Amino acid sequence: MKLKEYRVREFRSIWDTGPIKVDDQTTCFVGKNEAGKTTVLTALYRTNPIRPKDAVFDETYDYPKREVEDYLHAVESGEREKAVVVNCTYELEQDDFDAISEVFGPKAFTGPTFTRECYYGNNSSKGFLTCDEAAARKHLADNSALPDDLKTKLLEASGWQAFADTINVAEATEAVMALKSLVDKVTKSGNVRSYIYHNLIWPRVPKFLYFDEYYQMEGQANLNALIAREDSDQLLDSDYPLIGLINLARLDHRKLVATNNTVELKNKLQGAGNHLTQRIVKYWSQNKHIQMRFDVRDAKAGDPDGMQQGVNVWGEVYDSVHWATTPLSNRSRGFVWFFSFLAWYEDIKRQKQNVILLLDEPGLSLHGRAQADLLRYFDSELSGHQLLYTTHSPFMIDPTKFERVRIVQDLGIDALEALPKEEDGTKVLANVFDATDDSLFPLQGALGYEIQQTLFIGPNSLIVEGVADMLYLRAMSAQMEREGREGLSEQWTITPVGGSGKVPTFVALLGSQKGINVATLLDIQNSDKQLIEDLYKKNLLNKKQVSTYADFTGTAEADVEDMFDRSFYLELVNGEYGKQLASRITPSKLNQNVPRTLRAIDAWLAENPMKSGSFGHYRPARFFTEQLSTLWPKVSDETKDRFEAAFKHLNGLLRR
Repeated sequence: MKLKEYRVREFRSIWDTGPIKVDDQTTCFVGKNEAGKTTVLTALYRTNPIRPKDAVFDETYDYPKREVEDYLHAVESGEREKAVVVNCTYELEQDDFDAISEVFGPKAFTGPTFTRECYYGNNSSKGFLTCDEAAARKHLADNSALPDDLKTKLLEASGWQAFADTINVAEATEAVMALKSLVDKVTKSGNVRSYIYHNLIWPRVPKFLYFDEYYQMEGQANLNALIAREDSDQLLDSDYPLIGLINLARLDHRKLVATNNTVELKNKLQGAGNHLTQRIVKYWSQNKHIQMRFDVRDAKAGDPDGMQQGVNVWGEVYDSVHWATTPLSNRSRGFVWFFSFLAWYEDIKRQKQNVILLLDEPGLSLHGRAQADLLRYFDSELSGHQLLYTTHSPFMIDPTKFERVRIVQDLGIDALEALPKEEDGTKVLANVFDATDDSLFPLQGALGYEIQQTLFIGPNSLIVEGVADMLYLRAMSAQMEREGREGLSEQWTITPVGGSGKVPTFVALLGSQKGINVATLLDIQNSDKQLIEDLYKKNLLNKKQVSTYADFTGTAEADVEDMFDRSFYLELVNGEYGKQLASRITPSKLNQNVPRTLRAIDAWLAENPMKSGSFGHYRPARFFTEQLSTLWPKVSDETKDRFEAAFKHLNGLLRR
């Protein structure tokens, strides 16, 4: 089951975040300090926390302070309903559907999503889903173990009470009694929708595991005190990774205080240390020569306060280069954070717990390179869980996956006068059009670092969607100039961004940089028109700086491939994919009513699959550049005219 979207209202610094789309794998919340990133995570955590006692929204502490009394009075007087603090939308996966279908058949739940609303108060929530009550009854009635006459009567039942009454007077066979037991539970729930939600769906919803700097291990602990806190349900945040560590060693901390087998204990502690050492060294590039070591010893009079009686556990780090052992608590804060999270998470993973990870400012104390290590760890080791995390560090943002980024900002922080409520408070943005410069800064840093690696940047940056565009534009420009026609000026640095979805982000980030002149030359289809128009309607660029290939083909939709005659482009496709195609593709084989050549090719390949591999945009572009001298005589004058018109327009936008 996946969390697809949530929304937070009337909670701390938030009046209404707006809908927050959640990525199927990783969602990164970016914003400056005090923007409300932690609040956005905390509200979500409270809806289904791994620590049940945290499942509470308290008006006194959590409602926006300046209006809490007005809110309480309005609710008490009946002037308004209780606030919906968090609304979550989940999407079921196949095993979730199977759990419902096994009981009520495949048509009972008409999903694929359901929503849950959480209100102020202890465990105050409601679930909303759509079910076909009649389909559920029909499935239960269509049971081969039931007599035919009973089936007929059950199928005629107009509701669950009539269904139950029919079963109650039937002969008490094993099948009838089993059905009666289930139907009694359904009628007690009120309907099948309520039964499915409480008994089949909600138990499968992943818990939220929240981790921040307060959950870091202290490096040593008194086991007797730990047991006392556990018994009184007063565990400290720092206790959870410690318990995870003990569980990883397959030890019982209650038995550790009375252990009588020193060798077995040392072996298990060494095993836990070795396991965590392997996990850490794999992703901790700062020092590959460390080993984790743990020890359990009786308390001594000279031990730290709170550890002078009973049994203590100690965590240490051995450096094989310096032959030195230091307490875990004396290591860098970044290392202690990483180790503490590993200890808790590895135990969660070992237990196969169904969780969504919420990390607040992960790796805050880590060096930039170590933060990059942490991102690698997220992608490779946490792929079995959805991950939502906050950051304001450029190194904690993957510049190749800007679609995962959500911008968190609060305009009220810098406003000189109070803003209207609809504009005030923490907001979460999926696009960059409305983001402030401060909010964009971490993304600019991440983009700048990526660009430094790729060098696809200059004073005049032409944004295109992919590398294929760059190959076609550079090759056509060079050949046109050889013929005395106008090519694309070398002052333009072509910047491929990797898809239309990333264009707004790159335009916003590059366009806000002083001294950088940005223009676009983009593919366009009907679904992209609003996105492209927003580039100038939201004042990121002037309208003349936003060009599409359709501006030069004279059609409503166009890709770079449509700048060529269709017959010529098919020659590139056949030349590159000749051995993989079922047969050569000719213009007559394609649907002439489909304006875009690529879309027409995709439609033909859907009916005539390739023998091997798959069709992509890059390979024909590469074929064109490699065979340019042979292919150039076949390029039509109309194609040259289209490219020259584009080059002239773009060159006119250069900042001299």
